[in-house]
Amino acid sequence: MSKSIILFCFIIFEFSNNVYAQYGFSQEIGVLAGPVAFQSDYGERLNLSTNAGNTGYGIGLIHYLNFSYDAVCNCFTLKNYFNDHFKLRSELSYNKTELQHFGNLVTSQPSIRINELKAMRGSTAVTNIGMQLEFFPFSIHNFSETIGSWGPFISLGAQFCFYNAKASSTMGPLESNLTQWPKYLDSSEGRPHGFSSEEKSVWSAVSSVGTRYKLAPLSDLMIDLRIQYYYSNWVDGLNPDPTIYKENKSNDWLVWFNVGYIYYLQ
Repeated sequence: MSKSIILFCFIIFEFSNNVYAQYGFSQEIGVLAGPVAFQSDYGERLNLSTNAGNTGYGIGLIHYLNFSYDAVCNCFTLKNYFNDHFKLRSELSYNKTELQHFGNLVTSQPSIRINELKAMRGSTAVTNIGMQLEFFPFSIHNFSETIGSWGPFISLGAQFCFYNAKASSTMGPLESNLTQWPKYLDSSEGRPHGFSSEEKSVWSAVSSVGTRYKLAPLSDLMIDLRIQYYYSNWVDGLNPDPTIYKENKSNDWLVWFNVGYIYYLQ
């Protein structure tokens, strides 16, 4: 995993330098952080206690190609629609969430099976690398010239992700019928059970809505709300056979609210 991350960072660095050298576009760098609500097979769908309980954190480094400004001549580029409304964002980020079952079922009348469900624990740590194209409906040129202005945006992109999922129980080994809810003991999609502690990779689609606030000529504050959809149902380490248990057929996804700081490189 580390070799892949290093390779990706090298490719982004070389790509940015080549674009900068050939076309004179400017670059921006930044950091971001915020809470992550992981939507998984732990807990009940659309349940408030599940969404509030299965919450972790995320941090990230971001890099932008700014097409509206030419750092070589220290001037704005030719004002066409693409240059004035789009930026290309590359990102390396990390998020981690501790997971367990919440909702009406685990708070119902206590029983052996309910206690098994309540005892289940999980976690997932995900490293994401990828790109998004950000669209600014208002002029980037005008935003850059006005301290205190707002620059709302929406974005769409893809990320390659490395996840490390873990599953366990406070009652003992998960493979035992004495500690495990029965539906998770069945095999599922090539795994011996409906749970798995594993390290694998997966693609994801990412979409964001947010805004920038112009703090100074060379710095912005960013607020960003992201939805990230993974093309796998194993990112959380839990996936009972979807052909039998239809309530668990959706892939894993998350909502991430973050605040970031962006600095313009000259």
